[in-house]
Amino acid sequence: MKNMTKLLAAICAIILAAAALGCSSNVPPNTVFSIDDLPGKVIGVQLGTTGDIYASEYEEPEDPNVPASKIERFKKGSEAVMALKQGKVDCVIIDSEPAKAFVAKNKDLKILDEPFAEEEYAICIAKDKTELKEKINAALAELKADGTLDNIIKNYIGDDTKGKYPYVSPEGIERSNGTLDMATNAAFEPYEYYENDKIVGIDVDLAQAIADKLGMELVINDMDFDAIIAAVQSGKADIGVAGMTITEDRLKSVDFTEPYTKAKQVIIVRAN
Repeated sequence: MKNMTKLLAAICAIILAAAALGCSSNVPPNTVFSIDDLPGKVIGVQLGTTGDIYASEYEEPEDPNVPASKIERFKKGSEAVMALKQGKVDCVIIDSEPAKAFVAKNKDLKILDEPFAEEEYAICIAKDKTELKEKINAALAELKADGTLDNIIKNYIGDDTKGKYPYVSPEGIERSNGTLDMATNAAFEPYEYYENDKIVGIDVDLAQAIADKLGMELVINDMDFDAIIAAVQSGKADIGVAGMTITEDRLKSVDFTEPYTKAKQVIIVRAN
């Protein structure tokens, strides 16, 4: 009887071990430890973003001895991150602040210490709206000078300042100058994202502060990131505010205001 008990215990141990193996992840280990490891890898990006633009250079390397990378493009950054978790891509190139938000919610991911690229964000606007551009630049200058812009950013970024500097529109603003239609992609925390069914974030507060300065009513239109420039170019939106970097390619279609903040592209990898 004792031998039978030992045999049953051994069988149970084998079954439990097999079950554990069956439930274990098939996700491959991390293979990207620096920028130097990107050639030949599968890179995830959000379609139309700066990360997409930069990563494209790895698809067709100038040096024939450097292996080409495969770029997987997703409508949302969250979809690229999910593909990374599932092992469908080797890494994700994305803006630093959204990357921090994704990693904070996914302990199996991490951000490489080495930044991929540094950049500046600006508001995109149609080339023929020079007067509006000048007014927005003037409003931006005032918001920078009086500290409002810094407080808007600090309200969303910073362990010691987050949530302590909410932007509130001044009372008694006369909004007789029409609407300011803003195109954005509300899946880019902390710049624009949904909270209690409302779009909030740095870019939203910034646009609201500009609308307050201009005496306009802010209207926010959520859309795919790669549709924003077309919306601005066609006049469906007055401005595009979505953590957007000035690039030569984008300048062919739209214009940009003065930059309002600096940012950087980073690489997210699996933590294992």
